[in-house]
Amino acid sequence: VQLVESGGGLVQRGGSLRVSCAASGSIYRVNDMAWYRQAPGKQREFVASITTGGSTNYADSVKGRFTISRDNDKNTVYLQMNSLKPEDTAVYYCNALVEVTLTFNEYAYWGQGTQVTVSS
Repeated sequence: VQLVESGGGLVQRGGSLRVSCAASGSIYRVNDMAWYRQAPGKQREFVASITTGGSTNYADSVKGRFTISRDNDKNTVYLQMNSLKPEDTAVYYCNALVEVTLTFNEYAYWGQGTQVTVSS
């Protein structure tokens, strides 16, 4: 199973970006999906998550500015980021709980990360 992120980049304070993450491979079902981020010199932190049914959860630091969504048919999760601040600068990682084919065991997978930089 692979998670491939896209959509990062450089944006000015107050701007918007959307990052995407597509899961592919030996997938029976993709369950919870989430975004995390890691800024230089800091630990990786939770940003947002979404269940297969669409229930969402957000870190307090991004509530009201970021929106997580998913397309279950495409096994893809999105993170729409608005009103971006310099402190949002980080590598954003996708995480997914995936039931794999054959065994139907559930494993956690991570993407390679995509850089988001917000200039002041």
